[in-house]
Amino acid sequence: MDLAEFCRAIPKVELHVHLLGAIRLQTLAELAQRQGTGYSPGEVDELARRDAKPKGVLHILRALEQRILRGPEDLHRIAYEYLEDAASQGVRHAEIFWNPTGTARDSGIPYAAGADAILAAFDDAKHDHGISALLIPSIDREGTPEEAAEMVEWMIAHRRDRIIGLGIDYRETDHPPEFFWKAYRAAKRAGFRLTAHAGEFGCHWRNVETAIDLLEVERIDHGYTVLDNPALARRCAERGIIFTVVPTNSYYLRTLEPARWAIDHPIRRMPQAGLLIHPNTDDPPLHRVDPQRCWTMMVEDFGFDLDDLRRFMLNGIVGAFIPEDDKRGLAATFSAEYERLRADLDIAA
Repeated sequence: MDLAEFCRAIPKVELHVHLLGAIRLQTLAELAQRQGTGYSPGEVDELARRDAKPKGVLHILRALEQRILRGPEDLHRIAYEYLEDAASQGVRHAEIFWNPTGTARDSGIPYAAGADAILAAFDDAKHDHGISALLIPSIDREGTPEEAAEMVEWMIAHRRDRIIGLGIDYRETDHPPEFFWKAYRAAKRAGFRLTAHAGEFGCHWRNVETAIDLLEVERIDHGYTVLDNPALARRCAERGIIFTVVPTNSYYLRTLEPARWAIDHPIRRMPQAGLLIHPNTDDPPLHRVDPQRCWTMMVEDFGFDLDDLRRFMLNGIVGAFIPEDDKRGLAATFSAEYERLRADLDIAA
């Protein structure tokens, strides 16, 4: 067994993946053609091109919301296909972000109808592939604080067991976390778990601090600029906050020189600062990545070893929004499987 096969086979959770960003490119092309948007398969391929200076994927997500999605069945298809693909690469549990404001406002899919379609896909994937999933409605931070508060009201009015928490995403620049404190406060009062994208686009470390102290999140998505404040990094390390990092993050691919990218990337330095990180695919087809490649990159590009990978695997369980008893069971099962697979690996530890 080589490293790539090992990274495909090891059991893992996925805590940082976006529903629309997880769409298969073939599905994107088919839905676009159905809606007459003019995207041919070749043009879809070009939209998701990943070269030395990738454009990022937010424009594709907006196109999906505004021009391509038609009904709840599209959300069901995207969710099921992602889980099918993830399960084939060792993912046993996934927690998926979904922006219901965009699908309600731009796609015409009401919150409850969209949520139920996605949860039905979770049921189908569990039955067919054995993978479990939870849904995290996520604030579109390019919208208003009032829209964010309204979205949380939808979550409260239409409670579902596997709608587990609240997140926030889209472009962080000029949309700091403090704008959305009321939505987070309401979600916490209602018993939802909390996470937030912060420190992603080279934005100031204060966004990470604000997400932790004002929004009271339990984990941080990305969070790279926490390293710019050693005292804050130490505090996060002491609290055991999980950082769901993304090796294929567009910002650093675009802004760091290719020859220095893997050397200067914050991911390499975060564990050295005592931070607990967990690698994720984010928008897998659009990033041209999958769980196997994501985990392989942690070794080949960032220089981590097999003991590090084992720690990252267990960090994912610690950070998951699942019951503590389930965490203990997964940790024991994953650890045993990891060591069994490691014994068959053809590279040095």
